[in-house]
Amino acid sequence: MNIRPVRQIVPALGTSDGAGVSLRRSIGTPALKHLDPFLMLDHFGSDKPDDYIAGFPDHPHRGFITFTYMLDGHMEHRDSMGNRGDLRAGGAQWMKAASGVIHSEMPRQVDGLMRGFQLWINLPAAQKMSDPDYQEFTPAGIPEVEAEGERVRVLAGEHKGVAGAVRDPNTDVLYLDVSLSAGMTFERPVPAGHNAFTYLYEGDGAVADRPLAAYHLAVLGPGDGFALTAGRAGARFILVAGRPIGEPIVQYGPFVMNTREEIEQAINDYRDGRLVRVRAQMHGA
Repeated sequence: MNIRPVRQIVPALGTSDGAGVSLRRSIGTPALKHLDPFLMLDHFGSDKPDDYIAGFPDHPHRGFITFTYMLDGHMEHRDSMGNRGDLRAGGAQWMKAASGVIHSEMPRQVDGLMRGFQLWINLPAAQKMSDPDYQEFTPAGIPEVEAEGERVRVLAGEHKGVAGAVRDPNTDVLYLDVSLSAGMTFERPVPAGHNAFTYLYEGDGAVADRPLAAYHLAVLGPGDGFALTAGRAGARFILVAGRPIGEPIVQYGPFVMNTREEIEQAINDYRDGRLVRVRAQMHGA
């Protein structure tokens, strides 16, 4: 394998969203606006309920996918199509907003803990006004692959022949949550044509011999492989890759389309109560 070097290191930017939920954002910041097909990465969480108790009240989405992964605590979901869910620690939610969804997300602590990730994944123009879809996966629905000194949760794509919970035919997303013991190295292929990043959220390590601290994202350069070596405290990180769409991205808050005119239409549709056009299909494991 030709191990990918680090092209850019992005410190996660502390910010808030929704009704004041504290989070760290790495993609979707001035340092890294987009990484096609990825639009945003939020690492949310706090041990202080006041930082997130108001949650994310009703808000719209159009033109992309949200992929939410809970590490601790849980998230109550409600949407305009009647879907109701309670995303538990270790579970995931894949919501294809497409033509339009209005939903709420209300985070809750368990044993004083609440944290997780939300990744926004773009849709190609041909899919932006397609029917929405909703999938929710319990912790048991996320397969795991264990080896000496490592545990890999396969959220999307595949790892060592084990298929993940989600498959995205538009971008062929790979999404792994990897736990490594101190001094261990994790290696695997990553398609040369995919944009890829890793985000380290516990411990420390080195990516292709370049040090990486917690709450930092490393954008990977050209190559067809990935390698991360854990530091003295071990490491836990996500590895994400996807095939770029290669189309114009015009974003206005929760609307991501290809042209300014399409954004204006989304704003008008939301204002006039026309954003939600069809009921989503709900399934999961």
